[in-house]
Amino acid sequence: MYLRSTPRRNKDGTVVRYLQLAHNVWDPAAKRSKVQVIYNFGREDASNRDALQRLVASVTRFLDPDAALSATVDGLVFVESRPLGGTWVLDGLWQQLEIGKAMKRLLKKRRLDASAERVLFALVANRALAPSSKLAAARWVNDDVAIDGLPATSDDACYRAMDWLIEISATLEEEVFHQVANLLNLEVDLLFFDTTSTYFETEDADEAIARDEQGRPVPENEASDEHQVRGFRSFGKSKDHRDDLPQVVIGMAVTRTGIPVRVWSWPGCTSDSALIRQVKDDMRDWTLSRIVWVADRGFASERNRHHLRTGDHHYIIGEKLRSGSAEATEALARQGRYQDVRDNLRVKEVRIREDERFVICFNPDAADRDAKTRDRLVAHLTELIDNTDKLAPTKRAELRGVISTKPGLNRYLRVTPGGLLRIDAAKIKAEENLDGKYLLRTSDPKMTTEDIALGYKQLLEVERGWRDMKQVIDLRPVFHRKEERIRAHVLLCWLALLLARIAETQTGQTWPTLRHELDRIKLGTFTGPAGTFQQRTEITKPQRDLLHALKLDPPPRIYQLAPASR
Repeated sequence: MYLRSTPRRNKDGTVVRYLQLAHNVWDPAAKRSKVQVIYNFGREDASNRDALQRLVASVTRFLDPDAALSATVDGLVFVESRPLGGTWVLDGLWQQLEIGKAMKRLLKKRRLDASAERVLFALVANRALAPSSKLAAARWVNDDVAIDGLPATSDDACYRAMDWLIEISATLEEEVFHQVANLLNLEVDLLFFDTTSTYFETEDADEAIARDEQGRPVPENEASDEHQVRGFRSFGKSKDHRDDLPQVVIGMAVTRTGIPVRVWSWPGCTSDSALIRQVKDDMRDWTLSRIVWVADRGFASERNRHHLRTGDHHYIIGEKLRSGSAEATEALARQGRYQDVRDNLRVKEVRIREDERFVICFNPDAADRDAKTRDRLVAHLTELIDNTDKLAPTKRAELRGVISTKPGLNRYLRVTPGGLLRIDAAKIKAEENLDGKYLLRTSDPKMTTEDIALGYKQLLEVERGWRDMKQVIDLRPVFHRKEERIRAHVLLCWLALLLARIAETQTGQTWPTLRHELDRIKLGTFTGPAGTFQQRTEITKPQRDLLHALKLDPPPRIYQLAPASR
Protein backbone atom coordinates (compact mmCIF):
# COMPACT_ATOMS: atom_id res chain seq x y z
CA MET A 1 0.00 0.00 0.00
CA TYR A 2 1.36 3.38 -0.95
CA LEU A 3 0.50 6.97 -1.84
CA ARG A 4 0.82 8.20 -5.38
CA SER A 5 0.39 11.55 -7.11
CA THR A 6 -1.45 11.23 -10.45
CA PRO A 7 -1.51 14.09 -13.01
CA ARG A 8 -4.72 14.94 -14.90
CA ARG A 9 -5.16 17.52 -17.61
CA ASN A 10 -8.13 19.92 -17.36
CA LYS A 11 -10.15 21.18 -20.34
CA ASP A 12 -8.15 24.42 -20.33
CA GLY A 13 -4.93 22.46 -20.72
CA THR A 14 -3.63 22.91 -17.13
CA VAL A 15 -2.32 19.90 -15.29
CA VAL A 16 -3.68 19.11 -11.81
CA ARG A 17 -2.25 16.42 -9.56
CA TYR A 18 -4.41 14.15 -7.42
CA LEU A 19 -3.38 12.18 -4.33
CA GLN A 20 -4.44 8.54 -4.17
CA LEU A 21 -3.99 5.70 -1.72
CA ALA A 22 -3.29 2.61 -3.84
CA HIS A 23 -1.81 -0.85 -3.87
CA ASN A 24 -0.75 -3.35 -6.55
CA VAL A 25 -2.83 -6.45 -7.29
CA TRP A 26 -1.90 -9.38 -9.53
CA ASP A 27 -3.95 -9.88 -12.71
CA PRO A 28 -3.74 -13.63 -13.56
CA ALA A 29 -5.13 -13.10 -17.06
CA ALA A 30 -2.71 -10.35 -18.02
CA LYS A 31 0.00 -11.96 -15.91
CA ARG A 32 1.11 -8.64 -14.45
CA SER A 33 0.29 -6.41 -11.54
CA LYS A 34 -2.21 -3.58 -11.80
CA VAL A 35 -2.72 -0.49 -9.67
CA GLN A 36 -5.88 -0.54 -7.62
CA VAL A 37 -6.95 2.77 -6.05
CA ILE A 38 -8.25 2.30 -2.52
CA TYR A 39 -9.03 5.91 -1.72
CA ASN A 40 -8.86 9.17 -3.65
CA PHE A 41 -7.89 12.20 -1.56
CA GLY A 42 -8.72 14.64 -4.33
CA ARG A 43 -6.58 17.46 -5.65
CA GLU A 44 -3.09 17.75 -4.17
CA ASP A 45 -3.28 20.92 -2.04
CA ALA A 46 -2.51 22.03 1.52
CA SER A 47 -5.81 20.86 3.01
CA ASN A 48 -5.37 17.35 1.62
CA ARG A 49 -1.80 17.25 2.94
CA ASP A 50 -3.17 18.08 6.40
CA ALA A 51 -5.61 15.23 6.04
CA LEU A 52 -2.74 12.92 5.14
CA GLN A 53 -0.80 13.95 8.24
CA ARG A 54 -3.82 13.19 10.40
CA LEU A 55 -4.18 9.82 8.73
CA VAL A 56 -0.52 8.93 9.29
CA ALA A 57 -0.75 9.95 12.95
CA SER A 58 -3.91 7.86 13.37
CA VAL A 59 -2.29 4.79 11.85
CA THR A 60 1.08 4.99 13.62
CA ARG A 61 -0.46 5.27 17.07
CA PHE A 62 -1.37 1.59 16.79
CA LEU A 63 2.30 0.67 16.22
CA ASP A 64 5.22 0.28 18.60
CA PRO A 65 7.44 3.42 18.75
CA ASP A 66 10.23 1.74 16.78
CA ALA A 67 7.84 0.45 14.17
CA ALA A 68 6.14 3.84 13.91
CA LEU A 69 9.50 5.54 13.32
CA SER A 70 10.46 3.01 10.67
CA ALA A 71 7.04 3.39 9.05
CA THR A 72 7.27 7.16 8.74
CA VAL A 73 10.86 7.18 7.49
CA ASP A 74 12.00 3.92 5.96
CA GLY A 75 15.01 2.44 7.80
CA LEU A 76 15.47 5.38 10.24
CA VAL A 77 17.04 4.34 13.57
CA PHE A 78 17.33 6.40 16.77
CA VAL A 79 20.97 6.12 17.91
CA GLU A 80 21.43 8.25 21.04
CA SER A 81 20.48 11.38 22.97
CA ARG A 82 22.90 13.81 24.65
CA PRO A 83 22.37 16.96 26.78
CA LEU A 84 22.92 20.09 24.68
CA GLY A 85 21.42 23.08 26.54
CA GLY A 86 24.10 23.50 29.23
CA THR A 87 27.06 23.51 26.86
CA TRP A 88 25.16 25.69 24.37
CA VAL A 89 24.56 28.41 27.00
CA LEU A 90 28.09 28.25 28.41
CA ASP A 91 29.51 28.46 24.89
CA GLY A 92 27.30 31.46 24.17
CA LEU A 93 28.58 33.29 27.27
CA TRP A 94 32.12 32.18 26.37
CA GLN A 95 31.71 33.95 23.02
CA GLN A 96 30.02 37.02 24.56
CA LEU A 97 33.09 37.53 26.76
CA GLU A 98 35.27 36.87 23.68
CA ILE A 99 37.25 34.25 25.59
CA GLY A 100 37.28 31.95 22.58
CA LYS A 101 38.32 34.81 20.30
CA ALA A 102 41.23 35.74 22.58
CA MET A 103 42.37 32.12 22.84
CA LYS A 104 42.29 31.60 19.08
CA ARG A 105 44.38 34.75 18.58
CA LEU A 106 46.94 33.60 21.14
CA LEU A 107 46.88 30.13 19.60
CA LYS A 108 48.33 31.41 16.33
CA LYS A 109 51.71 31.99 17.97
CA ARG A 110 51.99 28.41 19.21
CA ARG A 111 52.33 25.07 17.51
CA LEU A 112 49.09 23.53 18.72
CA ASP A 113 46.13 21.81 17.19
CA ALA A 114 43.40 24.25 16.15
CA SER A 115 40.96 22.47 18.49
CA ALA A 116 42.88 23.54 21.64
CA GLU A 117 40.42 26.38 22.31
CA ARG A 118 37.50 23.95 22.02
CA VAL A 119 39.23 21.49 24.36
CA LEU A 120 39.75 24.21 26.98
CA PHE A 121 36.10 25.23 26.67
CA ALA A 122 35.10 21.59 27.14
CA LEU A 123 37.21 21.37 30.33
CA VAL A 124 35.58 24.55 31.66
CA ALA A 125 32.10 23.27 30.76
CA ASN A 126 32.91 20.00 32.49
CA ARG A 127 33.66 21.83 35.75
CA ALA A 128 30.32 23.67 35.51
CA LEU A 129 28.13 20.75 34.40
CA ALA A 130 29.69 17.45 35.49
CA PRO A 131 32.94 18.01 37.47
CA SER A 132 35.43 15.19 37.03
CA SER A 133 39.10 14.44 36.49
CA LYS A 134 40.73 15.23 33.14
CA LEU A 135 40.65 11.53 32.22
CA ALA A 136 36.92 11.36 32.93
CA ALA A 137 36.39 14.74 31.20
CA ALA A 138 37.65 13.30 27.91
CA ARG A 139 35.19 10.40 28.20
CA TRP A 140 32.43 12.90 29.07
CA VAL A 141 33.10 14.82 25.85
CA ASN A 142 33.26 11.67 23.74
CA ASP A 143 30.28 9.78 25.15
CA ASP A 144 27.99 11.91 27.30
CA VAL A 145 27.50 15.47 26.00
CA ALA A 146 27.18 17.53 22.81
CA ILE A 147 29.75 20.34 22.39
CA ASP A 148 29.67 22.49 19.29
CA GLY A 149 32.90 22.12 17.31
CA LEU A 150 34.31 19.27 19.40
CA PRO A 151 32.87 15.84 18.56
CA ALA A 152 35.67 14.05 20.42
CA THR A 153 38.95 14.61 22.26
CA SER A 154 41.66 12.66 24.09
CA ASP A 155 43.39 12.65 27.47
CA ASP A 156 46.61 13.92 25.90
CA ALA A 157 44.78 16.79 24.20
CA CYS A 158 43.32 17.83 27.56
CA TYR A 159 46.72 17.91 29.26
CA ARG A 160 48.34 19.77 26.35
CA ALA A 161 45.56 22.36 26.46
CA MET A 162 46.05 22.83 30.22
CA ASP A 163 49.77 23.41 29.74
CA TRP A 164 48.98 25.95 27.05
CA LEU A 165 46.48 27.69 29.35
CA ILE A 166 49.26 28.39 31.86
CA GLU A 167 51.42 29.92 29.12
CA ILE A 168 48.74 32.43 28.11
CA SER A 169 47.13 32.93 31.54
CA ALA A 170 48.49 36.45 32.20
CA THR A 171 47.23 37.87 28.90
CA LEU A 172 43.98 35.92 29.00
CA GLU A 173 43.10 36.98 32.55
CA GLU A 174 43.57 40.66 31.69
CA GLU A 175 41.40 40.43 28.58
CA VAL A 176 38.68 38.56 30.44
CA PHE A 177 38.73 41.20 33.20
CA HIS A 178 38.19 44.02 30.72
CA GLN A 179 35.37 42.15 29.02
CA VAL A 180 33.67 41.59 32.39
CA ALA A 181 34.27 45.23 33.36
CA ASN A 182 32.63 46.39 30.12
CA LEU A 183 29.76 43.95 30.58
CA LEU A 184 29.10 45.21 34.13
CA ASN A 185 30.02 48.87 33.45
CA LEU A 186 32.71 48.54 36.11
CA GLU A 187 34.22 52.04 36.49
CA VAL A 188 34.12 53.06 40.13
CA ASP A 189 33.25 49.98 42.14
CA LEU A 190 34.10 47.62 44.95
CA LEU A 191 36.45 44.67 44.53
CA PHE A 192 36.33 42.02 47.24
CA PHE A 193 39.31 39.83 48.03
CA ASP A 194 39.65 36.76 50.19
CA THR A 195 41.56 33.48 50.25
CA THR A 196 40.89 29.84 50.89
CA SER A 197 42.93 26.65 50.76
CA THR A 198 42.51 23.24 49.21
CA TYR A 199 44.28 20.12 50.42
CA PHE A 200 45.64 17.02 48.71
CA GLU A 201 45.20 13.40 49.71
CA THR A 202 48.91 12.80 50.21
CA GLU A 203 51.08 12.82 53.30
CA ASP A 204 54.16 14.28 51.60
CA ALA A 205 54.70 17.95 50.82
CA ASP A 206 56.48 19.05 47.63
CA GLU A 207 60.21 19.65 47.58
CA ALA A 208 61.08 23.17 48.73
CA ILE A 209 62.53 25.39 46.00
CA ALA A 210 63.38 29.09 45.65
CA ARG A 211 60.36 31.29 44.81
CA ASP A 212 59.69 34.95 44.10
CA GLU A 213 57.22 37.14 46.00
CA GLN A 214 54.37 35.78 43.88
CA GLY A 215 55.20 32.20 44.84
CA ARG A 216 56.44 31.22 41.38
CA PRO A 217 59.59 29.08 41.00
CA VAL A 218 62.90 30.87 40.37
CA PRO A 219 65.61 29.19 38.22
CA GLU A 220 68.50 27.88 40.31
CA ASN A 221 71.02 30.19 38.64
CA GLU A 222 68.87 33.22 39.57
CA ALA A 223 68.06 32.22 43.16
CA SER A 224 69.32 34.47 45.97
CA ASP A 225 68.85 35.01 49.69
CA GLU A 226 65.95 37.35 48.92
CA HIS A 227 63.88 34.47 47.59
CA GLN A 228 61.82 32.26 49.88
CA VAL A 229 62.32 28.51 49.81
CA ARG A 230 58.97 26.72 49.79
CA GLY A 231 57.22 23.78 48.19
CA PHE A 232 53.99 24.45 46.28
CA ARG A 233 51.96 21.78 48.05
CA SER A 234 53.05 22.45 51.62
CA PHE A 235 51.69 22.40 55.15
CA GLY A 236 49.94 25.52 56.44
CA LYS A 237 46.88 26.78 58.29
CA SER A 238 44.11 24.90 56.49
CA LYS A 239 40.74 26.60 56.01
CA ASP A 240 39.29 23.15 55.38
CA HIS A 241 40.45 22.09 58.89
CA ARG A 242 42.88 19.53 57.45
CA ASP A 243 46.20 20.68 58.90
CA ASP A 244 47.49 17.12 58.56
CA LEU A 245 47.64 17.30 54.74
CA PRO A 246 49.63 19.52 52.37
CA GLN A 247 47.68 22.28 50.64
CA VAL A 248 47.81 25.27 48.31
CA VAL A 249 46.38 28.74 49.00
CA ILE A 250 43.97 30.28 46.49
CA GLY A 251 42.90 33.93 46.30
CA MET A 252 39.97 35.41 44.40
CA ALA A 253 38.85 38.96 43.54
CA VAL A 254 35.09 39.36 43.17
CA THR A 255 32.81 42.25 42.14
CA ARG A 256 29.89 43.44 44.26
CA THR A 257 27.54 41.27 42.16
CA GLY A 258 29.59 38.15 42.87
CA ILE A 259 31.43 37.93 39.53
CA PRO A 260 34.96 36.49 40.05
CA VAL A 261 37.35 38.61 37.95
CA ARG A 262 40.66 36.94 38.78
CA VAL A 263 42.17 34.06 40.75
CA TRP A 264 45.63 33.42 42.21
CA SER A 265 47.48 30.37 43.56
CA TRP A 266 50.26 30.34 46.17
CA PRO A 267 52.23 27.72 48.13
CA GLY A 268 50.28 26.23 50.99
CA CYS A 269 52.40 27.80 53.76
CA THR A 270 51.78 31.39 52.52
CA SER A 271 50.13 33.65 55.12
CA ASP A 272 47.31 36.04 54.22
CA SER A 273 49.00 39.15 55.55
CA ALA A 274 51.07 40.02 52.45
CA LEU A 275 48.91 38.56 49.69
CA ILE A 276 46.63 41.52 49.09
CA ARG A 277 49.64 43.72 48.26
CA GLN A 278 50.56 41.40 45.40
CA VAL A 279 46.92 41.30 44.27
CA LYS A 280 46.79 45.11 44.22
CA ASP A 281 50.03 45.27 42.20
CA ASP A 282 48.88 42.61 39.75
CA MET A 283 45.70 44.57 38.99
CA ARG A 284 47.26 48.06 39.07
CA ASP A 285 47.16 48.44 35.29
CA TRP A 286 43.87 46.61 34.83
CA THR A 287 41.41 48.80 36.67
CA LEU A 288 39.35 51.18 34.57
CA SER A 289 39.00 53.83 37.27
CA ARG A 290 38.99 54.17 41.04
CA ILE A 291 38.59 50.92 42.97
CA VAL A 292 37.65 50.40 46.62
CA TRP A 293 39.16 47.18 47.94
CA VAL A 294 37.14 45.23 50.52
CA ALA A 295 38.88 42.63 52.69
CA ASP A 296 38.42 40.97 56.05
CA ARG A 297 40.43 41.34 59.25
CA GLY A 298 43.31 39.15 58.10
CA PHE A 299 44.53 41.91 55.78
CA ALA A 300 44.27 44.87 58.19
CA SER A 301 47.99 45.50 58.79
CA GLU A 302 49.18 49.08 58.47
CA ARG A 303 51.51 48.14 55.62
CA ASN A 304 48.62 46.61 53.65
CA ARG A 305 46.38 49.63 54.22
CA HIS A 306 49.10 52.00 53.05
CA HIS A 307 49.70 49.90 49.92
CA LEU A 308 46.01 49.77 49.02
CA ARG A 309 45.70 53.57 49.07
CA THR A 310 48.19 54.15 46.26
CA GLY A 311 46.88 55.10 42.83
CA ASP A 312 43.70 56.85 44.05
CA HIS A 313 42.37 53.56 45.37
CA HIS A 314 40.77 53.09 48.78
CA TYR A 315 39.79 50.27 51.11
CA ILE A 316 37.16 48.98 53.51
CA ILE A 317 38.74 46.52 55.95
CA GLY A 318 37.40 44.78 59.00
CA GLU A 319 39.11 45.46 62.32
CA LYS A 320 39.53 42.88 65.07
CA LEU A 321 37.39 43.92 68.02
CA ARG A 322 39.18 41.53 70.37
CA SER A 323 42.68 42.54 69.27
CA GLY A 324 43.06 44.92 72.19
CA SER A 325 44.38 47.63 69.87
CA ALA A 326 44.15 51.22 71.04
CA GLU A 327 42.06 52.19 68.00
CA ALA A 328 39.48 49.44 68.51
CA THR A 329 39.24 50.19 72.23
CA GLU A 330 38.81 53.93 71.62
CA ALA A 331 36.22 53.40 68.87
CA LEU A 332 34.07 51.19 71.10
CA ALA A 333 34.34 53.66 73.96
CA ARG A 334 32.96 56.57 71.92
CA GLN A 335 29.37 57.49 72.63
CA GLY A 336 26.83 58.14 69.90
CA ARG A 337 23.55 57.05 68.43
CA TYR A 338 23.21 54.33 65.84
CA GLN A 339 21.60 55.06 62.48
CA ASP A 340 19.20 52.46 61.10
CA VAL A 341 19.98 51.17 57.61
CA ARG A 342 18.41 48.37 55.62
CA ASP A 343 18.90 44.64 56.17
CA ASN A 344 18.39 44.96 59.96
CA LEU A 345 21.66 46.83 60.38
CA ARG A 346 22.57 49.84 62.53
CA VAL A 347 25.71 51.91 62.07
CA LYS A 348 27.51 54.82 63.67
CA GLU A 349 30.70 56.57 62.61
CA VAL A 350 33.42 57.57 65.07
CA ARG A 351 36.35 59.85 64.28
CA ILE A 352 39.68 58.74 65.70
CA ARG A 353 42.19 59.58 62.99
CA GLU A 354 42.28 62.27 60.32
CA ASP A 355 43.17 59.95 57.45
CA GLU A 356 40.75 57.09 58.27
CA ARG A 357 37.10 56.67 59.17
CA PHE A 358 35.80 54.05 61.61
CA VAL A 359 32.27 52.64 61.44
CA ILE A 360 30.74 50.46 64.15
CA CYS A 361 28.06 48.11 62.80
CA PHE A 362 25.44 46.51 65.01
CA ASN A 363 22.98 43.76 64.08
CA PRO A 364 20.34 43.03 66.78
CA ASP A 365 19.62 39.53 65.44
CA ALA A 366 23.34 38.71 65.45
CA ALA A 367 23.56 40.04 69.00
CA ASP A 368 20.84 37.59 70.11
CA ARG A 369 22.68 34.72 68.40
CA ASP A 370 25.98 35.72 70.03
CA ALA A 371 24.34 35.82 73.47
CA LYS A 372 22.74 32.40 73.04
CA THR A 373 26.00 30.92 71.77
CA ARG A 374 27.90 32.33 74.74
CA ASP A 375 25.29 31.05 77.22
CA ARG A 376 25.61 27.58 75.71
CA LEU A 377 29.42 27.66 75.90
CA VAL A 378 29.42 28.93 79.48
CA ALA A 379 26.93 26.23 80.51
CA HIS A 380 29.16 23.58 78.94
CA LEU A 381 32.27 25.00 80.57
CA THR A 382 30.53 25.15 83.94
CA GLU A 383 29.66 21.47 83.61
CA LEU A 384 33.26 20.59 82.73
CA ILE A 385 34.88 22.37 85.68
CA ASP A 386 32.21 21.55 88.28
CA ASN A 387 33.73 19.80 91.32
CA THR A 388 37.25 20.09 89.88
CA ASP A 389 38.43 21.67 93.15
CA LYS A 390 38.53 18.13 94.57
CA LEU A 391 40.81 16.85 91.82
CA ALA A 392 44.55 16.50 92.16
CA PRO A 393 46.53 19.43 90.68
CA THR A 394 47.85 17.24 87.87
CA LYS A 395 44.32 16.19 86.86
CA ARG A 396 43.15 19.81 86.88
CA ALA A 397 46.15 20.74 84.72
CA GLU A 398 45.23 17.99 82.26
CA LEU A 399 41.67 19.30 82.02
CA ARG A 400 43.02 22.83 81.64
CA GLY A 401 45.14 21.62 78.72
CA VAL A 402 42.13 20.01 77.02
CA ILE A 403 40.04 23.18 77.39
CA SER A 404 42.88 25.31 75.97
CA THR A 405 42.53 23.49 72.64
CA LYS A 406 38.92 24.72 72.36
CA PRO A 407 38.98 28.50 71.78
CA GLY A 408 35.25 28.98 72.36
CA LEU A 409 35.45 27.47 75.86
CA ASN A 410 38.92 28.73 76.72
CA ARG A 411 37.80 32.33 76.21
CA TYR A 412 35.62 32.18 79.35
CA LEU A 413 37.98 30.18 81.59
CA ARG A 414 39.93 31.78 84.46
CA VAL A 415 42.64 30.02 86.45
CA THR A 416 43.22 31.24 90.01
CA PRO A 417 46.75 31.67 91.41
CA GLY A 418 46.18 28.39 93.23
CA GLY A 419 45.39 26.54 89.99
CA LEU A 420 41.61 26.34 90.47
CA LEU A 421 39.33 26.58 87.43
CA ARG A 422 36.67 29.31 87.40
CA ILE A 423 34.27 31.06 84.98
CA ASP A 424 35.69 34.46 83.99
CA ALA A 425 32.80 36.83 84.78
CA ALA A 426 34.78 39.89 83.65
CA LYS A 427 35.39 38.31 80.27
CA ILE A 428 31.67 37.52 79.89
CA LYS A 429 30.84 41.14 80.71
CA ALA A 430 33.32 42.38 78.11
CA GLU A 431 31.96 40.00 75.49
CA GLU A 432 28.41 41.22 76.07
CA ASN A 433 29.55 44.64 74.89
CA LEU A 434 30.65 43.11 71.57
CA ASP A 435 27.52 41.10 70.78
CA GLY A 436 26.35 41.68 67.21
CA LYS A 437 29.04 44.28 66.51
CA TYR A 438 31.89 44.56 64.05
CA LEU A 439 34.25 47.43 63.35
CA LEU A 440 35.23 48.72 59.92
CA ARG A 441 37.88 51.18 58.83
CA THR A 442 38.02 52.91 55.48
CA SER A 443 40.20 55.46 53.72
CA ASP A 444 37.40 56.65 51.42
CA PRO A 445 36.36 60.17 52.45
CA LYS A 446 33.15 60.27 50.37
CA MET A 447 31.26 57.03 50.94
CA THR A 448 28.29 57.15 53.29
CA THR A 449 28.34 55.04 56.43
CA GLU A 450 25.50 52.97 54.96
CA ASP A 451 27.50 52.22 51.80
CA ILE A 452 30.54 51.33 53.88
CA ALA A 453 28.58 48.87 56.05
CA LEU A 454 26.64 47.29 53.20
CA GLY A 455 29.77 47.17 51.04
CA TYR A 456 31.61 45.14 53.66
CA LYS A 457 28.57 42.93 54.14
CA GLN A 458 28.84 42.01 50.46
CA LEU A 459 32.14 40.33 51.28
CA LEU A 460 29.85 37.36 51.84
CA GLU A 461 29.75 37.11 48.03
CA VAL A 462 33.36 35.92 48.14
CA GLU A 463 32.47 33.32 50.75
CA ARG A 464 29.58 32.22 48.52
CA GLY A 465 32.04 32.07 45.64
CA TRP A 466 34.36 29.77 47.59
CA ARG A 467 31.44 27.59 48.64
CA ASP A 468 30.26 27.22 45.06
CA MET A 469 33.84 26.75 43.83
CA LYS A 470 34.22 23.80 46.20
CA GLN A 471 30.73 22.32 45.92
CA VAL A 472 29.13 23.28 42.59
CA ILE A 473 32.27 23.69 40.44
CA ASP A 474 34.01 21.04 42.57
CA LEU A 475 37.48 22.48 43.18
CA ARG A 476 38.28 19.36 45.19
CA PRO A 477 39.50 16.74 44.82
CA VAL A 478 42.50 17.90 42.79
CA PHE A 479 43.97 14.95 40.93
CA HIS A 480 47.11 16.73 39.68
CA ARG A 481 50.60 16.48 41.09
CA LYS A 482 52.61 18.95 38.99
CA GLU A 483 52.50 22.59 40.06
CA GLU A 484 51.60 23.99 36.64
CA ARG A 485 48.73 21.52 36.24
CA ILE A 486 47.39 22.49 39.67
CA ARG A 487 47.51 26.17 38.67
CA ALA A 488 45.72 25.33 35.40
CA HIS A 489 43.05 23.39 37.32
CA VAL A 490 42.36 26.46 39.48
CA LEU A 491 42.09 28.63 36.35
CA LEU A 492 39.58 26.21 34.79
CA CYS A 493 37.48 26.32 37.98
CA TRP A 494 37.60 30.14 37.95
CA LEU A 495 36.42 30.33 34.32
CA ALA A 496 33.60 27.87 35.08
CA LEU A 497 32.49 29.92 38.10
CA LEU A 498 32.72 33.12 36.04
CA LEU A 499 30.34 31.78 33.38
CA ALA A 500 27.96 30.35 35.99
CA ARG A 501 27.88 33.63 37.93
CA ILE A 502 27.12 35.69 34.81
CA ALA A 503 24.28 33.29 33.97
CA GLU A 504 22.91 33.66 37.51
CA THR A 505 23.19 37.47 37.40
CA GLN A 506 21.32 37.77 34.09
CA THR A 507 18.56 35.25 34.89
CA GLY A 508 18.09 35.67 38.63
CA GLN A 509 18.27 31.89 39.15
CA THR A 510 20.91 29.71 40.80
CA TRP A 511 23.29 27.76 38.63
CA PRO A 512 22.11 24.31 39.84
CA THR A 513 18.55 25.30 38.84
CA LEU A 514 19.73 26.60 35.46
CA ARG A 515 21.84 23.50 34.89
CA HIS A 516 18.89 21.19 35.58
CA GLU A 517 16.58 23.06 33.19
CA LEU A 518 19.15 23.48 30.40
CA ASP A 519 20.22 19.83 30.48
CA ARG A 520 16.67 18.94 29.43
CA ILE A 521 17.45 20.36 25.98
CA LYS A 522 18.67 17.18 24.29
CA LEU A 523 20.24 16.42 20.95
CA GLY A 524 18.96 13.22 19.33
CA THR A 525 20.94 11.37 16.66
CA PHE A 526 19.15 9.41 13.92
CA THR A 527 20.64 7.32 11.14
CA GLY A 528 19.18 5.70 8.06
CA PRO A 529 19.97 4.69 4.46
CA ALA A 530 20.26 8.34 3.41
CA GLY A 531 22.72 9.24 6.18
CA THR A 532 22.76 10.65 9.72
CA PHE A 533 21.14 13.75 11.17
CA GLN A 534 20.85 15.33 14.64
CA GLN A 535 17.76 17.09 15.90
CA ARG A 536 17.23 18.86 19.21
CA THR A 537 14.16 18.55 21.38
CA GLU A 538 11.52 21.27 21.29
CA ILE A 539 12.32 24.36 23.37
CA THR A 540 9.89 24.83 26.27
CA LYS A 541 8.73 28.25 27.47
CA PRO A 542 10.97 28.22 30.61
CA GLN A 543 13.95 27.31 28.45
CA ARG A 544 13.09 30.00 25.91
CA ASP A 545 12.80 32.57 28.70
CA LEU A 546 16.25 31.63 30.00
CA LEU A 547 17.81 31.94 26.56
CA HIS A 548 16.11 35.32 26.08
CA ALA A 549 17.43 36.60 29.42
CA LEU A 550 20.93 35.52 28.43
CA LYS A 551 20.54 37.13 24.96
CA LEU A 552 21.24 33.82 23.25
CA ASP A 553 19.50 32.19 20.29
CA PRO A 554 18.23 28.62 20.75
CA PRO A 555 20.21 25.81 19.11
CA PRO A 556 19.13 25.05 15.53
CA ARG A 557 16.38 22.44 15.32
CA ILE A 558 18.25 20.35 12.76
CA TYR A 559 21.73 20.41 14.19
CA GLN A 560 23.72 18.38 11.69
CA LEU A 561 23.14 16.53 8.42
CA ALA A 562 25.65 13.94 7.16
CA PRO A 563 24.74 12.11 3.89
CA ALA A 564 25.61 8.44 3.70
CA SER A 565 28.91 7.75 1.93
CA ARG A 566 28.60 6.14 -1.48
